[in-house]
Amino acid sequence: MSPNSTKIEVLRFLLLGIPGLEKNHIWISIPFSSVYLLSILGNFTILFFIKTEQSLHEPMYYFLSMLSISDLGLSLSSLPTTLGLLLFGVHEIHATACFAQEFFIHLFTVTEASVLSVMAFDRYVAIHNPLRYSAILTSSRVIKTGIFLTSKNVLLIFPLPFLLQRLRYCHQNLLSHSYCLHQDVMKLACSDNRVNVVYGLCAALSTMLDLVFIAFSYIMILKTILGIATPREQFKALNTCISHICAVLVFYAPMLSAAMLHRFAKDVSPMIHVLMADVFLLVPPLINPIVYCVKTRQIREKVVGKFCPKRS
Repeated sequence: MSPNSTKIEVLRFLLLGIPGLEKNHIWISIPFSSVYLLSILGNFTILFFIKTEQSLHEPMYYFLSMLSISDLGLSLSSLPTTLGLLLFGVHEIHATACFAQEFFIHLFTVTEASVLSVMAFDRYVAIHNPLRYSAILTSSRVIKTGIFLTSKNVLLIFPLPFLLQRLRYCHQNLLSHSYCLHQDVMKLACSDNRVNVVYGLCAALSTMLDLVFIAFSYIMILKTILGIATPREQFKALNTCISHICAVLVFYAPMLSAAMLHRFAKDVSPMIHVLMADVFLLVPPLINPIVYCVKTRQIREKVVGKFCPKRS
């Protein structure tokens, strides 16, 4: 890109994909395509059964549907450029499309963190005060919570593409991944990007505050469980949290690992950084529907009854 080619209308970025494995992109596309397909089918299955089964119209499953929508958003946001690059060798992306993509990726990321935090509160209410669970978490309150979280996250992430648009991009236009991320794009700017850095940290802080709230909720959950009389009842109460704990670990472990690698292991191969970022976007949408279908009896019975009627 020439130095004069800095107007946003003609700006193009180049997506790198997986460095060092460019010749194998067509083969790498097979597992990537499989993961995308399974993620989309799994989350649509969760949403279908929650929508159609009256017995699943409860707060816990409404929150689960929010999680599935966030997972679908993460998958669909990165799918076009990732498979376009791996399958068809399309490396170019227009700046407007790039900024739009990073908006949706970051929006669904912070939304998933918010949903996981309210799901932790949902588990606390269910264990601490099961008799008043339905009275505390009514359908209207769940809907209001969903609207509030969506509005808050849209307002939080909405400035990001405009902050990128105000920057000037001169010679460098090569992005490190197969999709656009705010921190990846702003590094290419040849103008002052300090505002982008600070605001990006604020957005990241939002997900960390959600993690703190999740940790606090589980401290209260453990305190409640330890107050239960029998070990059998303690195990039964803790077992209702297993699916959510898996979802939290699957979401935050890759995120924190990628952040630690970026901060303290800068000499690590760029391929490791890229693969870790891919794991963060691809694995949670794949694992969450599997875990909830296996661990949640009501959903498991509906799925088995639908696809294996003789077994059910």
